[in-house]
Amino acid sequence: MERELGALSAELEPPAAAARVFGDRLDLARHYCAALATAGVERGLIGPREVPRLWERHILNCAVVGELIEESAAVVDIGSGAGLPGIPLAIARPDLRITLVEPLLRRTVFLSEFIDEIGIKNVTVVRGRAEQSGVIKEAGGADVVTSRAVAPLAKLAHWSLPLLRDHGRMLALKGTSAAEELERDGAELIRDGATDLRVVGCGAGIVEVPTLVISAELLPRAERPTRRAGRKAAGAEKKARKR
Repeated sequence: MERELGALSAELEPPAAAARVFGDRLDLARHYCAALATAGVERGLIGPREVPRLWERHILNCAVVGELIEESAAVVDIGSGAGLPGIPLAIARPDLRITLVEPLLRRTVFLSEFIDEIGIKNVTVVRGRAEQSGVIKEAGGADVVTSRAVAPLAKLAHWSLPLLRDHGRMLALKGTSAAEELERDGAELIRDGATDLRVVGCGAGIVEVPTLVISAELLPRAERPTRRAGRKAAGAEKKARKR
């Protein structure tokens, strides 16, 4: 049996900052929070201990990434799970076209049910793994690929970059490990054709702890380095970050 919303009402009350992020779509964000706290917990998508911090740690933490996304962009959210960050972005930014990519059936069922229930039109659910050719064919050519707590950075880049158009951008929500992962795996991203690698903070004045995102742009194929040039560029990039 799903948890009763009445018992959770105090825990699910949105903070004042939520109105700034979601505006007149705050009620949709409320519905999403309630879905995570009930069906999300019952189906094992969200741990019960996360319920008191759904707004701060999950919903707002994801929605503020919209600061980094241009208007009317096509966004692919890989390993979407319970819809984070894709659904908060879709609610906060109805101008975006968002595709949620998730391989597990129980998660895609939850996502599809929620999207149908609240009637948001700018979201599509695709069941599959980001690296599968069918997913690349269906969701590829994106302006932005997002992810949150999916995989180590190098592996994540192998999945994300092929889904981007030229000059598209990978935005990986990484938290406190962001700088360390970029230091460790940045050279591999450069060899894969990424450039302008940086850690960006989002949500100042909205979330207590800014959301840390690793941002990387995909070079056009003709501009991507050979393996030798890639190693040289990676070394230069690493030295630049240490300055």
